[in-house]
Amino acid sequence: MRVLVTVASRHGATREMGAEVAEQLRAAGHEVDEVEPDDVEHVDPYDAVVLGSAVYVGRLALGLRDLVDRQAGQLRERPVWLFWSGPVGDPPVPETVPDDVTEIARTVGARGVAVFTGRLDRAGLNISERALVALTRADAGDFRDLDAVRAWAQDVARELRQIARSA
Repeated sequence: MRVLVTVASRHGATREMGAEVAEQLRAAGHEVDEVEPDDVEHVDPYDAVVLGSAVYVGRLALGLRDLVDRQAGQLRERPVWLFWSGPVGDPPVPETVPDDVTEIARTVGARGVAVFTGRLDRAGLNISERALVALTRADAGDFRDLDAVRAWAQDVARELRQIARSA
């Protein structure tokens, strides 16, 4: 199957997760394009889509939300999976699911939604991001579990194989 993996990531950690997803899908025999959400003009060339986004200030990144607004109808016509990253620390905080995750999953008819812990590198933050981190007292560090990302991607690849067989 031809699969689009599109990930909105301001500082690169979530994009790296998307690259892991893409690699697992390729390893399972799928043709995968990795395209920034702002650069996706149409999703109709794809058999399936994986959407990914970091969460900033309790919301998915604007680029991903804009893509869903532009392509909602096309996304609903194919299998879609959604993942997001944002919680940091041990234990990860925040524990709540951003409201727009549920809304976007419903809008695109996502077959699966996953959350993965993220990375917080204070050195790469702008002044407003540093202020927000200070207010939330978020722990700095790389809390990503790339094995969990790979396992989830392998589950998506298995579902895609089943979909391809039944088509």
